[in-house]
Amino acid sequence: MNISPTNPTQNPLFQKIEKVRRRQRKVQDTHINLAHGSGGKAMRDLIDDIFLSNFDNPILSQLEDQASFNLTPLLQQGDRLAFTTDSYVVNPLFFPGSDIGELAVNGTVNDLAVSGAKPLYLTCSVILEEGLPVETLRRVAASMKVAAKKAGVQIVTGDTKVVHRGAADKLFINTAGIGIIPRGVSISAHNIRPRDSIIINGEIGNHGAAILIARGELALETNIESDCQSLHSLVETILHVCPQIHAMRDATRGGLATVLNEFALSSNVGIRLFEESIPVRAEVNGVCEILGLDPLYLANEGKLVVVVAGKYAETVLSAMKLHPAGKDACIIGEVIPSPPGIVLLKTLFGAERIVDMLVGDQLPRIC
Repeated sequence: MNISPTNPTQNPLFQKIEKVRRRQRKVQDTHINLAHGSGGKAMRDLIDDIFLSNFDNPILSQLEDQASFNLTPLLQQGDRLAFTTDSYVVNPLFFPGSDIGELAVNGTVNDLAVSGAKPLYLTCSVILEEGLPVETLRRVAASMKVAAKKAGVQIVTGDTKVVHRGAADKLFINTAGIGIIPRGVSISAHNIRPRDSIIINGEIGNHGAAILIARGELALETNIESDCQSLHSLVETILHVCPQIHAMRDATRGGLATVLNEFALSSNVGIRLFEESIPVRAEVNGVCEILGLDPLYLANEGKLVVVVAGKYAETVLSAMKLHPAGKDACIIGEVIPSPPGIVLLKTLFGAERIVDMLVGDQLPRIC
């Protein structure tokens, strides 16, 4: 087999040889140092050993300054591009049920999915603090590999920077994502109308409570785990039975209350929640009662809020319950004409109170 002199990187034999070379370029250091961000051999070995070995795909393997892909197959899947970006600074890096790597992939995938898009490509940029154990970075990259495979996306380009000890906190990740929105799908908070129903796919507050416990600042022992998961498959199930979804959003920072306030303001409608219908684990409620927190404002990383015309609500709910990520789905509220821009909660005692937008931050560095 001859290697083309014009573009040898496209040749299969060249690619096989290069993969062998990459496996031989192992990072010998046990901890990250400034040379790993210098652009020289140490940085190249780090990229080859940790990132290329986990994220390897035909686009990434070209090692260009950008990822290029053919538009023709993309246009066959839809008529609009969805593009998002997010940064992850969660503390600690590893917590019950997940870690910063899985969180970075699933969080960006979910931001694409709630627009109705099929997630396709991600970027991965990392800021590393001098002194970070290399083994920690390996664990994070391996976790991202597994999460990306589950979500059916490819990590196609990225960047690595190293800062002096004390200039960051171990590891920060930025991911951007691209997806394709199918024709006929138009999901927006501006579509919400009175008599719409509000559905959530399960218990709220698990991620926020898990992070809080994992920090070890409280003498609490529970089995609460983060709900971190990819929601793209659940969204596909929902759109299959009802393409006319009005709005969708994942309830991350600020929790369910913040998402619903954003919805109410965007469409100038009121929203009424039913406290008895909102699923919250007893352990999460217990943590909130001890610390004076409200589970409505706790972060989630695998919860989807769906707003759909009331006449389609039971159809959508039934479909969600058949999916693993939606088996605990339930209708938790309704859209009302007034008061516009206000979220109300009908309590267990039959009274109503306003659920306002979160002021300040109940728990910083949650994602």
